[in-house]
This record gives sequence, structure tokens and C-alpha cells, in this order.
Amino acid sequence: QLQLVEVGGGSVQAGESLRLSCSAPGYGLNYYTVGWFRQAPGKEHEGISCLRVSDGRTYYTESVKGRFTISGDNVANAAFLQMNSLKPEDTGVYYCAALRSGITTVQDMCTRPGLFGSWGPGTQVTVSS
Repeated sequence: QLQLVEVGGGSVQAGESLRLSCSAPGYGLNYYTVGWFRQAPGKEHEGISCLRVSDGRTYYTESVKGRFTISGDNVANAAFLQMNSLKPEDTGVYYCAALRSGITTVQDMCTRPGLFGSWGPGTQVTVSS
């Protein structure tokens, strides 16, 4: 399992932006699918966006399309989630997770957080109206 570390959460006003980063020091992410999952209070993990690092294939949940962008940096062994036009409903703890690619499609992976075996500790994102 990878050791993942998230950085970049915080408290912002609606309409502002945040950039989350997920790193796996010492590991190459090229053979992995990296996902960002959000957990709002009292709710299950929700797949926000996933990236198959090897070919750049992505998936976004409908509520963030056009506002969030996921990307990867093979040299830095890191993945990023750029979040623009944030809304109060984006509030939650954001987790980075990784899974070896090839098990299923990126979209299917992103809707099944239980598939992912490596998780970061999470970072809080709070959006105020």
C-alpha cells in the first residue's frame, strides 16, 4: 500500500478556489488510478474525481464538472485537484486514494471507494456562503 499525504485544504468563501495535492513519496504513480473522495458530515465517501495516471483518463462526478480539474505529475509522484467556484455543498473532508489501474474503468473505480486500498488521512475543506 502507498503512503499518501494530502495538502491544501482550508476555509474559503463561496466562489473562491483551492488546490489540493496528493503525494506518494518514494512511489511512482504511473501504474495507479488516483481518486479524490469527499466525505460530508454524516455521509458516505463520495467519488469526486479520478485520474488514471498512465493515460490521463479522468472521471468527474456531475456536481463538480466544469469547476474541478484533476491532474497528475509523474515526476513529482503527485496528483492535484484544482477546485474553482467552490460552493457550500463542496464542504467536507477530502481524501486522496490510490489503486493499481486495470481492475475496471476509471468511472467504475470512482464510484466504488471500497476498491481503493491506499488512503491519505484527509484534509478539511470548508466553504462558507
